[in-house]
Amino acid sequence: MEFAELIKTPRVDGVVLHRPFMPTVEGTLCLTGHHLILSSRQDNTEELWLLHSNIDFIEKRFVGSVGSIIVKCKDLRVIQLDIPGMEECLNIASSIEALSTLDSVSLMYPFFYRPMFEVIEDGWNSYLPQDAFKELESMTDEWRLSKVNKDFTVCPSYPPLVAVPKNIDDDTLKKVAAFRHGGRFPVLSYYHKKNGMVMMRAGQPLTGTNGRRCKEDEKLINATLRPGKRGYIIDTRTINVAQQAKARGGGFESEGNYPQWRRIHKAIDRYNVLQESLIKLVEACNDQSHSMDRWLSKLEASSWQTHIKEILTTACLAAQCIDREGASVLVHGTEGTDSTLQVSSLAQIILDPGCRTIKGFQGLVEREWLQAGHPFQQRCAQSAYSNSKPRQEAPAFLLFLDCVWQVLRQFPCSFEFNESFLVLLFEHAYASQFGTFLGSCAADRSV
Repeated sequence: MEFAELIKTPRVDGVVLHRPFMPTVEGTLCLTGHHLILSSRQDNTEELWLLHSNIDFIEKRFVGSVGSIIVKCKDLRVIQLDIPGMEECLNIASSIEALSTLDSVSLMYPFFYRPMFEVIEDGWNSYLPQDAFKELESMTDEWRLSKVNKDFTVCPSYPPLVAVPKNIDDDTLKKVAAFRHGGRFPVLSYYHKKNGMVMMRAGQPLTGTNGRRCKEDEKLINATLRPGKRGYIIDTRTINVAQQAKARGGGFESEGNYPQWRRIHKAIDRYNVLQESLIKLVEACNDQSHSMDRWLSKLEASSWQTHIKEILTTACLAAQCIDREGASVLVHGTEGTDSTLQVSSLAQIILDPGCRTIKGFQGLVEREWLQAGHPFQQRCAQSAYSNSKPRQEAPAFLLFLDCVWQVLRQFPCSFEFNESFLVLLFEHAYASQFGTFLGSCAADRSV
């Protein structure tokens, strides 16, 4: 398919751009295969370069012969384009809608982008599991890097290399994978060098209504315990949700089969609940009534801050178990790709100063989100403005970044970066010229 087939009107003169808190700009609007560009061709006037993939929703308005297109972006910007001529306006709107909803990953901008600057570091090889493991090896010899998933058949959403206890062989891992949701067997997420305790993450155990058991799974997670010590299993679902999961073949670790582990249930929402929360939050932020009571009421009704509180509370619990209680922790929810990663990554922000540097935070996002299989392609397909029916969209990564911002706000001197870095990551997760957040797992990005 040629992009030109989708562009009915490639250029229109005399277009007026309106943006909140910025002066209006009149200039020429151009459509390319990946960008909407507006340039006034005047000095000191910033051009608008907007990726089609960043467009969440557009609406059209007409007053006489002038049409207006309201463009609502995934990064939450709202801009208005006044276009002379009804036909031109309809053509531009139709082209934008077609170009912003392309499904093929191979047509995305990262496959066409050529940087205009010197690339001084190969980002694809900056945070490899084997490099992180070298640091772990300098602290302990109790873990090994397994290649059991080298062809992504044991767990489609895991990377080819994972850290597991040294005395657990690959055949055991395969049996455990068959017992865990999506094949996500427990893997090392974090090693606390202060006391040698660890945090692991996984998918839910597939116990079902019959209370199915897997002795290899019990052996694997018990291998992380010190003699005479107990561990904590932090389940990011309420006990009721975990019980209901049994009817669908899922479940949780029973105390009878895991006597050395204490299970704690927390309530972190997922999927549509989070997406609806973001939509309500953005609606509250865009409310023009200027009433403080109305704003606070809408903010509370969105439940956004409630979600942040639950995630932070659970991450603090995990950090406390490791650092204060001297206990190892296993974190999981249902799939282990959303709330699990929010908790495991935030706990590391709390425990490890290295994760609060720019380089360390980049490594954390790579390990705990990209390589750990957070499905960015599905979760970030829509943002707060889309009127399409939500499928698997959810602002899980945005919530994580907001939680980091809350900690950053309280302890600014403990971080090497500021909120601009977090905003940049949010923007690129939804639309980017780089391929970092393309796909939903390491297998997708290896194709």
